[in-house]
Amino acid sequence: MAFATRFLSRSNGRAILRSNHGAFVRSFAKEAASAPPALKSDELLKGIFLEVTKKFETAVAILRKEKITIDPEDSSAVSQYAKIMKTVREKAGLFSESQKIKKTIEARTSGIPDARSYLLALKDIRIKRGLVDELGAENMMIEALDKVEKELKKPLLRNDKKGMALLKAEFDKINHKLGIRPEDLPKYEEQLELKIAKAQLEELKKDTVEAMETQKKRDEFKNEEMPDVKTLDIRNFL
Repeated sequence: MAFATRFLSRSNGRAILRSNHGAFVRSFAKEAASAPPALKSDELLKGIFLEVTKKFETAVAILRKEKITIDPEDSSAVSQYAKIMKTVREKAGLFSESQKIKKTIEARTSGIPDARSYLLALKDIRIKRGLVDELGAENMMIEALDKVEKELKKPLLRNDKKGMALLKAEFDKINHKLGIRPEDLPKYEEQLELKIAKAQLEELKKDTVEAMETQKKRDEFKNEEMPDVKTLDIRNFL
């Protein structure tokens, strides 16, 4: 590990983590943006800065204690990383990916009057967040809406209780066909967090390798082999 510590300087270690944990800073800023508007600008900025600093320090304190194995192909390493990130979110008061999606949906769709625009907004949110509709549920939902609107002979508005009840019944049929049950939602959320954890480990591995390759170009490291990424302990670089 002594060689790895020399090979990856402290500054490079921080660079490795920047892309992975930069999302924390963005989350802090978004949450702080909801502060009361009555505050003067300087007081607001000071409050945001202190809140961001506090949450970031909380996150780093946890990461200094937990061992992260940079191996996205190892399911146990991915699972452990996901658990660590969950602890970070809980202790620092951050949203999970599922919570972020829910908040985004609420914000984007609150003023949408009709069902079709609502479904199209959901599709846009999914695409922008890089989520894949592997089951083809979106097309089925649009087809269900087409069916209901044909029966109603008019566009379906979200405040039309009778029409929305018909649409919900069609959606229930889709869920049954796809094997989706409300009680399984926590399982789907966990699967989503694992996918995100794996993607973050892949990015972390890529950034780590790039940082080591940059260091290897220096004269003092030209005759030395790069350490295996999986053997590195991120705690030594924080």
